[in-house]
Amino acid sequence: MQVNLNLGQWAEQQALGLLQAQGFALIVTNYHCRYGEIDLIVQKDQELIFVEVKARSATQYAQSCETISFSKQKKIMKSALCFLNTHPQFQQFYCRFDVICFDFFQQFAKTIQQDFSKFTYDQQWIENAFTFEQEFINL
Repeated sequence: MQVNLNLGQWAEQQALGLLQAQGFALIVTNYHCRYGEIDLIVQKDQELIFVEVKARSATQYAQSCETISFSKQKKIMKSALCFLNTHPQFQQFYCRFDVICFDFFQQFAKTIQQDFSKFTYDQQWIENAFTFEQEFINL
């Protein structure tokens, strides 16, 4: 659906702005490899952050942070390893996985271009949302 794509792009832009305001520099957006995709990869000093961005409208069933399954986490971790293997200059960095979520309290029209910032939403930034140590052996 077009509105979901627009909402996702808006959320990634907002998350990037939040990260940059905290001093993080963008490395890449929407990194793809055979294992999956990472929405944002940012750096600050010797720290590399792999960021999953989620946005949901009408969150009566689940908040966006609750929709990141363990299998999704594994895909992100495998993608991060792929990134590190192809970008050896980052292999000695401290790596962490963050999730930035945007939860809206209303449903959006499916075909209308929206400025989502005009609507009420909750924003949540979960640092170290998951780690390589969690079931890393099962990757």
